[in-house]
Amino acid sequence: MTLIRPARPHEIPALVEHPGDAERNAATSAYLVQLLDTKCTRPEWCLVAEDGGGRLVGSVVLWSLPGQDVPDSVVLFEAPADPAGVAPALLDAAIAQARALGARELGHVVDSPAQPPQFQRDPRRRGELLRQAGFRVLRDGRRFRLRVPAELPADDPRLTFRSLADLGPCPFVDLLESLLTRTADARLSADVERYGARGAAEQLFEHMGQFRYDPRWWEIGYDADGSPAVISLPAENPSVPVLGFVGVAPAHRGKGYATSVAIRGTRVLAANGATEIRGDCDAANIAMVKAFTRAGYDNFADRLEFGRDL
Repeated sequence: MTLIRPARPHEIPALVEHPGDAERNAATSAYLVQLLDTKCTRPEWCLVAEDGGGRLVGSVVLWSLPGQDVPDSVVLFEAPADPAGVAPALLDAAIAQARALGARELGHVVDSPAQPPQFQRDPRRRGELLRQAGFRVLRDGRRFRLRVPAELPADDPRLTFRSLADLGPCPFVDLLESLLTRTADARLSADVERYGARGAAEQLFEHMGQFRYDPRWWEIGYDADGSPAVISLPAENPSVPVLGFVGVAPAHRGKGYATSVAIRGTRVLAANGATEIRGDCDAANIAMVKAFTRAGYDNFADRLEFGRDL
């Protein structure tokens, strides 16, 4: 019989170890140490599946942005195909614990190809398990990465940038509202349908505010006619600097500004010490996919984003 329970102190950070796969074991353990150190998780959020012989055969860990008391995602989801009931039991336990902690939604991402730190092999099976547990695909995403070169492209001379420190939040939320009324991002479109454009903009701005950033990093770029054209919200997540959100106002699309704003956010992060920067976008957002590529980023992985209402 399989028992789902919190991990014991001596089982952390290893959790489930894979025989003959030292790279995977080391990477996942180091990742959990980082999550604990940054307060993205805590020991009581680490669940394991123990078989009748006392061996750990599965795990799942609840995750939040640093220091939050309510989790919003699961990571390090590992379960064998046999016995078949272990994986669903782990997901059910994670859902129940997240709900008890006050979570209203729970997410999980599946990256391919499999890579550190989670090594999510067999993505098709993972996706099926998530769907059976009530999750649905929120976005078919593309992940981009730039190892910052010695010299970056210059800023677009057509744009004049002003920061959050100068403008305050209202112009940023206003511009986000305008952007979200016509977005190719499936997840953001769903937020607009659910909360309205203003509500979705306020939520996006609040969510980005939970990352580490300097108000001088966040900028609106103004066109020569004085109208707001682009928005750039670079930040640092617990693992790496990111282009957290970049976008072009509907009235200024088709001018090449998507590449310009990606370069601007990159330059801001690089000026503040970033040596590697990442960014994501919806595969359907062709303009943004092209912008990342033109700004020098490499599409190193695909990412399915799953979510479930609790």
